[in-house]
Amino acid sequence: MDDSLARTQCGKDKPAARDPTPGPLAGRVALVTGGAQGLGAALCRDLSEAGATVIAGDVREGKAQELAQGLRAQGYSAEGRALDVGDPASVSTAFTDIIAHHGHCDVLVNNAGTDLTVSVEEMPIDEWQRIIGVNLTGPFLAAKAALPHMRRQGGGHIVNIVSTAAKRAWPNASAYHASKWGLLGLSHALHVEARPLNIKVTAVISGGLRTPFLLDRFPDIDQATLQDPANVARTVRFVLSQPAETVIPEIMVLPMRETSWP
Repeated sequence: MDDSLARTQCGKDKPAARDPTPGPLAGRVALVTGGAQGLGAALCRDLSEAGATVIAGDVREGKAQELAQGLRAQGYSAEGRALDVGDPASVSTAFTDIIAHHGHCDVLVNNAGTDLTVSVEEMPIDEWQRIIGVNLTGPFLAAKAALPHMRRQGGGHIVNIVSTAAKRAWPNASAYHASKWGLLGLSHALHVEARPLNIKVTAVISGGLRTPFLLDRFPDIDQATLQDPANVARTVRFVLSQPAETVIPEIMVLPMRETSWP
């Protein structure tokens, strides 16, 4: 997690004054899955700054609540809630609650992700199913729950956070690759189905990030080959800020020294 996010969540800095100018996402309600830390936290912060009401959904409800509290202290509209994207009941309840409370849900960012770095031979079947469940089935469940609401309200935007793991492969990441290649395909399939309903779908393919997802598992990684998650969050804001007549189906954001992409 970058230092600015850490300070915001821990409350060690005096909250900055909120810019009173309405942001480009003013009036929109956005659900960010895996929103408690890392890229999810950066997304919640950036979308809040852009004027959206943000719901950080995460299995770590306490961390999601802490993040939301920090954003509210800065004058933004943010909520934290428990959300297990691999559980159909949890996903359904989240959308029911959001619609009941806010009346609409305009943006879904499928960001939650997980991995296990082992070979195919060493991969336990239950771990394979867990990774696929979070990284691929989770976005399917969330999109399936979001689409009826977005259709009734006349539009919306689904952003799927993919990875360069959907474009090439490296050892000991079979489930992660399978899920991210699948998510890229799902994203484009959703794009085709949703366009006639005035619903935009975008796959944001992110290169390596300086977040706990990588740093906790690979403490010796060269951080110079990674990028600040805030940079990807700004790209998501850019995608969401396009005119109504324009949709970006796919966009890639890489660190300048990324080693996982030519």
